[in-house]
Amino acid sequence: MKDFATLLERLLYTTGRHAKMTLLADFFAHRPDPERGFALAAIAGALDFPGAKPAMLRALVATRVDPTLFALSYDFVGDLAETIALIWPTQGEVAPPALDHVVAQLRSLPRSDVPAVIGAWLDQSDLSTRIALIKLLTGGLRVGASLRLAKLALAQQFSVEIDAIEEIWHGLTPPYQALFDWLERRAPRPEPGTTPMFRPPMLAHPLEAADQASLNWADYRAEWKWDGIRVQLAATPSGRRLYSRGADDISASFPEIIGAMTFHAVLDGELLVIRDGVVAPFADLQQRLNRKTVSARQRAAYPVAVRLYDILFDGAEDLRALPFDARRARLEAWFAATNPAMMDLSPQIPFCAAADLAALRDQARRDAIEGLMLKAGASPYVGGRPKGLWWKWKRDPLSLDCVLMYAQRGHGKRSSFYSDYTFGVWTEDRRLVPVGKAYSGYTDAELVRLDHWIRTHTVASYGPVREVEPGIVLEIGFDAAQRSTRHKSGIALRFPRILRLRPDKSAADADTLATAQALLG
Repeated sequence: MKDFATLLERLLYTTGRHAKMTLLADFFAHRPDPERGFALAAIAGALDFPGAKPAMLRALVATRVDPTLFALSYDFVGDLAETIALIWPTQGEVAPPALDHVVAQLRSLPRSDVPAVIGAWLDQSDLSTRIALIKLLTGGLRVGASLRLAKLALAQQFSVEIDAIEEIWHGLTPPYQALFDWLERRAPRPEPGTTPMFRPPMLAHPLEAADQASLNWADYRAEWKWDGIRVQLAATPSGRRLYSRGADDISASFPEIIGAMTFHAVLDGELLVIRDGVVAPFADLQQRLNRKTVSARQRAAYPVAVRLYDILFDGAEDLRALPFDARRARLEAWFAATNPAMMDLSPQIPFCAAADLAALRDQARRDAIEGLMLKAGASPYVGGRPKGLWWKWKRDPLSLDCVLMYAQRGHGKRSSFYSDYTFGVWTEDRRLVPVGKAYSGYTDAELVRLDHWIRTHTVASYGPVREVEPGIVLEIGFDAAQRSTRHKSGIALRFPRILRLRPDKSAADADTLATAQALLG
């Protein structure tokens, strides 16, 4: 655990993506198997210990520390792992357990024995190792190192293409021995065979004004940017999977789509709630997301379908190297021959000039569409975000001037700052009601100023959350406003972010609930 703890600590305090990648590459190159494989699994969030959950850790620390003292400390620190590690009574350090030993023992122990074993490990460990152990158990590393960054570090260290790792990733299991055997040239690359694998999706760059001026519009094909979630449908003779853009397997949430995948192909598309041919607001789709099981009532209330964009594999034939125009022709031919249930084709939009598309984009909000996609007719399907091939031309964001209401500490480098903000608008009787939260859009200097203001203008505390007096106005940008039963305002903002601080405005001059309601999609 000590080497893993050192890695996490250095990642936490290292700024810069390249520097973090170098740390990861060095760890993967010099630590033995299976330790490095389990470290990779921890970063991937692929380790689960049913007997070691946050509630158990809170109960465990209550046997060693006064519960009130722990509650006060947790309120101040804001991070469970750091709080437990800092407050845990020092027993005198001995050699902490190895990472692979921790994983193996937790997997074999009866649940009733887990608290005592974890307590003994915490007794044996120094501060940084205790933090690493608890982060490992709870699955929340929060050290600024994503799975994508770890894959890039592997590609850099072992001189392979990142796409070659992505291509086989979903067929691998911790501690990834087959992966490291291939990377170190001890064995051939693991092949997915007929397993329904996730393939790295092709992503688009935002279309800015400078890009528009240099674009040869005749080279591009236009489609609507639908307001759902991007999915990949992978169906082979040995199985069917529905993946999100981030490679999460969401098959269990949409069994009717899995049931309709009676073909052998890999398809790219948008998952939507569609009623009588009309695309429903994204809020309806949210009722189906992140559910392990879905009732018949939910399926009937929120009927889903997939609007297809692209075809990556037709049977075992890999089509990704073909230009987009050729793939589109193959997709249309495949669709006509297969006629899959609960799916249709995203239509292409004919246009003669940029002005034609600009006019359509301007009416996208009225039609509950996110905007437009532009795809080069000659573009192959390339994983990642290659610039110049695909563009997303989203509708302009909406905005509201909102009042800061609550603040909470962030995570990782922001764990000592109040950086997570809940904001609201005024009702007719001059009460503030929340409409959303934001975690980004300010500079480091603004964060320091906001943190100081929050600490000196707190009027109440609720665990780790501070309520502040009305005084800070934030200009909030968002993609859409939608009805919500979770907020007292009855409104939630989609993809809210702070556009700027408004020191020129008093809290009394912020927007009203009526203004927000007028923006409902």
